[in-house]
Amino acid sequence: MLNTDTSFPMNMYIPYEFLGKVFIYLAFFTLVGTGIALLIGAYSFKNHRIIFPGFVLFTLYLFYSPAKWLCKAFRIRDTLVDDILIDVRNAVMCDDFLRVKGKKILLLPQCLRHPSCKARCDPVHGYECKRCGLCDISKISEAADRCNFQVFVIPGGSFVKKIFKEYNPKACIGVACYNELSENMQAVSFIPVQGVLLLRDGCFNTEANVEEIIQKMEMGNV
Repeated sequence: MLNTDTSFPMNMYIPYEFLGKVFIYLAFFTLVGTGIALLIGAYSFKNHRIIFPGFVLFTLYLFYSPAKWLCKAFRIRDTLVDDILIDVRNAVMCDDFLRVKGKKILLLPQCLRHPSCKARCDPVHGYECKRCGLCDISKISEAADRCNFQVFVIPGGSFVKKIFKEYNPKACIGVACYNELSENMQAVSFIPVQGVLLLRDGCFNTEANVEEIIQKMEMGNV
């Protein structure tokens, strides 16, 4: 008669010590690799000389949380991780961005809007700027017209997919706070992308570097 008992034998050996060592080694190499990527990225960011960009981007995106933890452990501002990711991505994508001839878009966060803004929010395109002049979006939009960029003022990252699906841009400039910008630049990295950090972030009444945004649009308008 066949034995149908599928339970584990009571004397089965589970190598807890070996598994523990493997875990420790993996954690150690993860931290070392992340630390090396941070050092290389910090050097690149400070000296504006990009080295090993593929390794830095892959490692810091894969181990984003450990990289933040390492910064905090050494009393370094954890936004350095995002600074590195944005700066390296901008450098890597710059040449391709300059060569693009097709549709180009500029994604602005809705928090740049004036508190008295009356613009309505379209479910796909986001807020439709009336160019009333109360905030910087009006000035940026006028410059975008000259540089052949389509401007979208969006309430959140979910609008990015909708806009890309409908508009099918060939290049993109994104403006956002640290973590949102680095995350969304990675999400749309299948096309040439450039990022600009907010000068002052938050949920409302934020501030952008208008001149840098216009400069990037002018770079792409060739």
